[in-house]
Amino acid sequence: MNRPDLTRLKSCMRRAEAGVELTIGFFGGSITQDSLATKHENCYAYRVFRWWEETFPKAAFHYVNGGIGGTTSHYGVSRVVTDMLMYQPDFVAVDFSVNDDPNEFFQETYEGLIRKMLTWSSNPAVLLLNNVFYDTGKNAQEYHNRVGDWYHLPHVSIKDTVWLRMKAGAFTREEITPDGLHPNDKGHGLVAAEITSYLEQVKEHMWEDESEQPVPSAMTDNTYENARRLTIRESCPKLDGFRADTEEKKGHLDHFKNGWLGKKSGDRILFEIQASCIAAQYRKTIRHPARKAELILDGDMEHPVLLDGNFDEDWGDCLYLEPVLHHGKSGRHTVEIKVLPDEYETAEPFYLMALITA
Repeated sequence: MNRPDLTRLKSCMRRAEAGVELTIGFFGGSITQDSLATKHENCYAYRVFRWWEETFPKAAFHYVNGGIGGTTSHYGVSRVVTDMLMYQPDFVAVDFSVNDDPNEFFQETYEGLIRKMLTWSSNPAVLLLNNVFYDTGKNAQEYHNRVGDWYHLPHVSIKDTVWLRMKAGAFTREEITPDGLHPNDKGHGLVAAEITSYLEQVKEHMWEDESEQPVPSAMTDNTYENARRLTIRESCPKLDGFRADTEEKKGHLDHFKNGWLGKKSGDRILFEIQASCIAAQYRKTIRHPARKAELILDGDMEHPVLLDGNFDEDWGDCLYLEPVLHHGKSGRHTVEIKVLPDEYETAEPFYLMALITA
C-alpha cells in the first residue's frame, strides 16, 4: 500500500476545528443506506457523522447519505453528481466492495467514480471503505484498493479487521450479522469504530503539513468517469407502446420513477445515442410473473439481449443493470427494447429505468 495523501482530510479537520460549516457524505450500497440497523441512527454512516459532530463541537455539520441497496459503482458513477456531489461535500466515505464483482470491469467503473469525486469543485476528502461477506471473506478490495493506492487515498478494510477478529473467535458471525453480509446494530458499530479509529489517528497529526499530490492520469481506460444516466429527464426516445412514467420522483430512494413502462407484448422503445459503453437499467421485481423484454443493439436481430423482469431473490425489487456494450466503437448507436409475449395477461409491466452510457 502506498502512503496515503492526507492533505484533504487534514484540511477538513482543521476547518472543522475552526468552526466552519462542513458537509459529511457517505456513498455506497445497502450497508451505507443502513440495512439491518434497527434505526438509521445506528448505521455506521450516521455513527461516523456523529463522531465529526462530537469531535469538533464548534463546527456545523450537514449529513448526506447516498446509499442505495443492491447497486454497484457502475450505477454509482452515473448518479454521484445528483445523489452526492451537488451537495458540495467536504468528506465522502465510499463503499461498493460487496456489490462490485472483483474484476477489471468494476475496477474501471470504480475508478471513474473516484476520479469524479476527486476532481469535483468542493475538493472532498475521500475515504475508501471495504465491507465484506462474513461467511466467505469475499469482496472487491483487491481491485478497489489498487485504485485507492494509485490516487494515494486512505482506505479502511473490514475484511482486514472485523472479519479477522471474527475468524479468530472474538465474536460469532451471528452476533454481528444475521445474513452474513448486512451488519446488525453491533456490526454497524464495529464498522463505524474502524473508521473513527482511523480518523482519530489522522486527527492526532492534523496540524502537520503535507503537500497535496495532483490527481494523476487514469490507471484504467477510464471510460466511465463521465457516465450519463438517461431517464425521461435527459432523453426523448421513440415510443411505440411504451409510455413515460408520469409519477413524480421524490428523493434518491424513490427508485422506480422517471422511466418508461411497457405493459403488453410488442410494446417498443427506440433510442439513438452517442456512446462507446451502454447498459440498460430496469426493474427486476419480486411480484411474479413480470414481463420480459429483449434488447436489440444496432439492429443485430441475431444476438438479442434478454431483459427478464422477474427477480429470483426475495429482499425486494432490484435496480438491475445489464451492460450491452463495453469499449465498443465510439459513435452513434441504436438501442431497441421490445416487450416479449407472455401467457399471463396480468403480468407486471416491464419498467425501464434508464440507459447508462459512457
